[in-house]
Amino acid sequence: MPTIKDIIVRKPTKEESAEYSKWPIWECQPSTFDWVYTEKETCLIIEGDVTITADQDSVSFAAGDLVIFPEGLECTWNIRKAVRKYYNFG
Repeated sequence: MPTIKDIIVRKPTKEESAEYSKWPIWECQPSTFDWVYTEKETCLIIEGDVTITADQDSVSFAAGDLVIFPEGLECTWNIRKAVRKYYNFG
């Protein structure tokens, strides 16, 4: 089963940013909720500040970060500042 350590957080290349800006946008106000990734998700954070927690470990990311979540990850999202992100599953 994937863990927090399997989440990839990095800065996107210019080419990636241009490509990902064509993806749908997801938005959410500050909140906390559980989530299970039934497939891989790649997202580019446009705005916001988020911490993901699973099994006592956590990772944080914010505007400008490219984040890749592995299929099978079970986690808790803690959105501290309203988030907007481009996203793609698969």
